[in-house]
Amino acid sequence: MVLVAHGSRDPRAAAATSALATAVAEAHPEWEVHASYLDHAGPRPLDVLRWLSVSGCRRAVVVPLLLTAAYHGKVDIPAVVREASSLDLDITLADVLGTVSELLVDGLVRRLPTTELDAVVLAAAGTRDAAARTTVAAAAEALGARLGLPCTVAYASAAPPTADVAVASLPGRVGVAAYFLAPGRLYDKAVEAARAAGAVAVAPPLEDAPELVTLVGLKVAGALNQGLVAA
Repeated sequence: MVLVAHGSRDPRAAAATSALATAVAEAHPEWEVHASYLDHAGPRPLDVLRWLSVSGCRRAVVVPLLLTAAYHGKVDIPAVVREASSLDLDITLADVLGTVSELLVDGLVRRLPTTELDAVVLAAAGTRDAAARTTVAAAAEALGARLGLPCTVAYASAAPPTADVAVASLPGRVGVAAYFLAPGRLYDKAVEAARAAGAVAVAPPLEDAPELVTLVGLKVAGALNQGLVAA
């Protein structure tokens, strides 16, 4: 199983991805789990796939560690899989993690430091991809419904509103849920803006949350089942 994260110059991001890979491996001892990164950190996913091929592995599932199907999910990771098609390796590409699910909402809720809130902002990295933003909006709607509170979206880049604007638009005690897999510059930017606007609680990223570990397992199972049907 090759987990593919975006990658970051911030070492905390690689540490979070490594922790998730370790947690997935512990939950599924029958799998050999590898972390990889599209940018900044290493190793690159293509290098991992090449190493698996020469090591005698015959099947691999590539799992995008992405919360939306934006550019990296639509273009970059499929390009890696295509480039690896010449390897002596049967490669299956799993779906991104970001399809709204009860598990994902469970993780977002459990990460909130307090439930004594009047409203919630779901802070995300941001993207220019309108379809990807729809995924984030659906997650915010599901989170608000679960908590029984108003919930709106904020972005650290690429799209409005920013976290400070979103927090200021809501009444009372506002908390911030983190639609982030790992800490880094954009997460820090959202946190700083939210706190400056008066947010009373800010959640950490999902990182190696047990709900995320289960979700990765489900994505792998779905990819394997599709592969069997296709065969």
